[in-house]
Amino acid sequence: MLISPAYAQASGGGADLFTSFLPIILIFVVFYFLLIRPQQKKVKMHRDMVQSLRRGDKVVTGGGLIGTVTKVLSDTEVQLELAEGVRVRAMRSTIQDVMSRTEAAPGKGSAPAPANDGGGGPKGLGGLLGGLLGGSRKPNDKS
Repeated sequence: MLISPAYAQASGGGADLFTSFLPIILIFVVFYFLLIRPQQKKVKMHRDMVQSLRRGDKVVTGGGLIGTVTKVLSDTEVQLELAEGVRVRAMRSTIQDVMSRTEAAPGKGSAPAPANDGGGGPKGLGGLLGGLLGGSRKPNDKS
């Protein structure tokens, strides 16, 4: 017998390769769910917030300046009024937060949106769902 028993037992190395890479795969999955995915969500929310800027919104820039959007110049620039008569141009991407939004003006020929209490169903359903989901009731709501 020219082959020793030790060499004969080590011939099936396919399963060893998978088990050696399993910890690396698990670390990548954990990094994806704890770091990569939340960062992608944050970037998407910021992009949506910046794209929905409109005249009258009160915003905070990356440098900490608070101003009101007076004009949307292009897809990448807005004009901000920092103080009365002080207007600057800023890149949309430097807007960090929107402090208060203005109501969207109704389009031509469209009816104004109905003012409801957020119910959408039978009376009391909005209060029930609002209570379950953390919403607050209005002071004059008797339901």
